[in-house]
Parts: sequence; structure tokens; C-alpha cells
Amino acid sequence: MIRFDDVSVTYTDAIAPALSGVDLQIIEGELCLVVGPTGSGKTTLLRAINGLVPHFSGGTLSGRVTVAGRDTATHPPRELADVVGFVAQDPMSGFVTDTVEDELAYGMECLGLPPTTMRRRVEETLDLLGIAELRDRPLLTLSGGQRQRVAIGSVMTTHPAILVLDEPTSALDPGSAEEVFAAIQRLVHDLGVTVVLAEHRLERVIQYADSVVVLPGAGQPARIGSPSEMMIDAPVAPPVVQLGRMADWAPLPLSVRDARRAAAPLRARLAHTANPRMPVPSPLSGMDPLLSLTSATVMYGDVVALNAVTFTVGPGEIVALMGRNGAGKSTLLSTAVGLKPAASGGVRLGDREPAQLRGRALISRVGLVPQDPVDLMCADSVHDECSSADRDADVAAGTTQGILTRLIGPLDPSMHPRDLSEGQRLSLALAIILAASPPLILLDEPTRGLDYSAKSRLVETLQDMAGDGHAVVLATHDVELVAELATRVVVLADGEVVADGPTADVVVTSPMFAPQVAKILAPLPYLTVADVARAIA
Repeated sequence: MIRFDDVSVTYTDAIAPALSGVDLQIIEGELCLVVGPTGSGKTTLLRAINGLVPHFSGGTLSGRVTVAGRDTATHPPRELADVVGFVAQDPMSGFVTDTVEDELAYGMECLGLPPTTMRRRVEETLDLLGIAELRDRPLLTLSGGQRQRVAIGSVMTTHPAILVLDEPTSALDPGSAEEVFAAIQRLVHDLGVTVVLAEHRLERVIQYADSVVVLPGAGQPARIGSPSEMMIDAPVAPPVVQLGRMADWAPLPLSVRDARRAAAPLRARLAHTANPRMPVPSPLSGMDPLLSLTSATVMYGDVVALNAVTFTVGPGEIVALMGRNGAGKSTLLSTAVGLKPAASGGVRLGDREPAQLRGRALISRVGLVPQDPVDLMCADSVHDECSSADRDADVAAGTTQGILTRLIGPLDPSMHPRDLSEGQRLSLALAIILAASPPLILLDEPTRGLDYSAKSRLVETLQDMAGDGHAVVLATHDVELVAELATRVVVLADGEVVADGPTADVVVTSPMFAPQVAKILAPLPYLTVADVARAIA
């Protein structure tokens, strides 16, 4: 169905190829997972399948990509649209209408399908993805996760033979992600659709994959094989695989269920071992809160986004905001920096209201990294963005670049920010905010597009800052990040706080938010692979 023959892609002015010598074949009717470190070329490989590379992206493609017998070099994306459906990392980049229902129907209108067929498929997709209540909503009013489900639905309604998904669940809560993958499974198993997807949160998808393409990056050749074969030495792996590697389990488990069956001896050994969990930064006692909401209510028209929320964050805390898509997490962060005023109640940054602060007075107290990191960027190169951030924060030249290198490794400073991968753009936005070193740091889905090693470096950076007295609040669906980083978890539902407590107390008792290691070793109180490694050492 899909064939790459010695394919290399080099973008204009790039110092190295984004892909080099890729040889692989993806069989019809299977789910193929593409994995690799941030910036290894996963998005480039996916975009080559429907001709976006090189017809839209520019650059040079050597070798040959064949899709359903069509050479993508001579067939631009419009001539592959009847075969390939593509969902990009940024859902808004693909929207062309104003409302959810119109967006779901648009692709079918372009293909000239009968109105009765269009109506039936729209209803089926609304139910399949659990977004029926959103049908009349304007796209601009949706949360990031809701937009992602609509983007997936807009492609699914056209019933393509090949479905290409770039980070399809990066902004989805665990429940919604399971619904999406259940729908994808039905497409693969019942309808024979070929699905190719890239995903950094491998714990969500590895057990469903029929094959895995590993892109090691750094000029190393791509490899393809079964999930169990590829995970033995893949440069990125989910916690269940990391635990299996450490415990020398064979065959290597890919799901929590398989790991629990193999974990009985490990649980018995750990039952008699103290859990030397690394101490996490705790709130600095005797200090005033850096952020406080008092019975704060926030409205979007007639919709209540936050309902009388009372919430405080003190120096040294790392607080994770969790909850389903649309629960109010992003709204809380926007309210904290004054982007969204409260209809009632109080919001304070230290002793001031955010609405009273502007410019340097605001960024000296709080920094927000939004879901779309491009919102923070206006320069034409990574170097110019870093230099501008240094000047705005009044720090030594090279400070922002140094933070960026620590987060993501070396990056071509001449690249335009919009040419970076999602993970690289996010890392640049984080570096811009962290350079100013504000007392309060707010992060909205900070691990979208980040591989496990980049995520680990982010954890170290934020823990160091919390140890120095900064407070961190992150809205996230990444339960593994929360287990490793957060000192406290606040769960929101329908704009209200339904849980607030220490991380272990909140996530271990939740089947939805518990990390993989907690599920595998339950009832033992282990949250991460690092916890287990320290215990058996």
C-alpha cells in the first residue's frame, strides 16, 4: 500500500537531511506506528505519504514514495486526497469552516458525495468520537483536545483507504484518547483502513500497533518490524517497556495486562523493600502565595468555564491541573495572567490583580507557555527569537539559547520557528519563558511533541526552578509526567475542583490518571520506573 525506496528529504538551506535513505513498506490494512526522538523526521515521513513533502514544504526529495500505486513525486496532494486522509499536529491549521458540523462535512462536499451519505457519516462520526454535543459549536470556542477530535473526525468522514495521523492524541485526556484509538482500531480491523501515525506517548498506542517504524535520527537508517522486536532497543520506549527491559522480562510486554502477568516476582521482591522515592520540592513555608483564586467564576458567553474556583499556589510547588477536555484547565491559566477576566470572585498574582499589570511588570511575576507555542514567536529565526527573549528579560546574551540547548539539544539557529517540529517549537517557547525566570511559571500541555528524553530534561529543569523557590502550574493530560514531576494534583470537572491533594494520593487511586507503573505494581506505591530502579538497587 505504501512504499519508500531509498527516500531522502533535505529542506532548503538545511544543514542535514530530515530523512536519509529510508527503505520500508507498510502493508495494507495495518496500524503502523512511527517512533523516534524529537526532530528525527517523523512528521516529514508522514507528510511524504500524501505529497505535502515536497510539493508544499519545498526542499529536495530523492528516491521514490509510492502510495496505492501512485508516485507522490508526480501526484500532488490534491490527486491523493481520495486515498489519503491527513491530520496534522496543529488541528487549527487544517480547518476551513466555522463550526464543527460544517467541518465534518467539508471533505465529503469536496468529493461530491450525496447529501444523504454525508448526513449519515457526520452522525456516525459525532457518536464515534463522542463529540455530538459540539456539533453547533464554533471551532474557535473549542478546547485544544476538542479541536483535535474534530480534526480527526473531519478526515474520517471521507472514509480514506489510508489515514495518516501526526500526534493524534497529544491534547486529549486519557479517556478521550482511548475512544479515539478504539475508533481507529475499528477502522483497521473492520474496514481494512491502513493507518500510519506518529505518537510520542507510546504508552497509549504501542499495544495496538501491527508494525513499528523507528527513526533513530542523527543520520541513522530507519528500521521497521514488529512492536516487540523494535522496542527491544528503540531510542524511545513507554514505561511498561522500560520496566520490562530493567526486569529482563521476555517476551517484552507492551501492555499493562501483559506486564502484570510477568510482574509477580518483582512485586514480591518490592513488597519487602522500602520505596526510596526521590524527595520532591515542597511548598516553602511561611511565604505568601504567588497565585490565588478566590471563588473565581469565568464565563464564555452563557457557558460557565470556571465555577467559583478557589485555588492557591505557593513558592516551591509544582501543581498539575488534570481533567477531561473542556474541564477548564486552560481557562484557569488564562485567567491567572489576565487574558480572561473573572466575572466574579478574585484573582491575584501575589499582592496585585493580573489585570493591573502590563509588559515587564507582568512578565516579572508570571510566564505562560500556551498550547500553541507559535503565539510567543515573531522573529524569522531561532537565533533572533533567543536574542529578543534575552533583551526582553534583561539577561545575558545566550541565556535563552543555553536553556533551549539543555531542553532539546543542538538546534540550527538559522531555522525559522515555523519550520521546527512541534516539540522543537514548544522547547523554544519554554526557553523564552524560562529565560525571564518569573516566580510563577504556567505551562499548557508542555510535553506535546516531546520524546521521553526531552521530557526528562524538562522535568529536571522545572524541579531545579521549584527548588529555587519558583512555582510551576501545568495543565496536562500526560499522566507519566505528572507522576514524575508534580508535588500536587488538582482535578477539574465542568469548571469545578473535584480533587486537590498530593500526587500519589490522587493519581494512584484513579484508574484514569494512574501511571503505567502504578497499574502494573498495584497495590504497591510505586509511580515511575525510576522509583523501582532505586528500590531494587
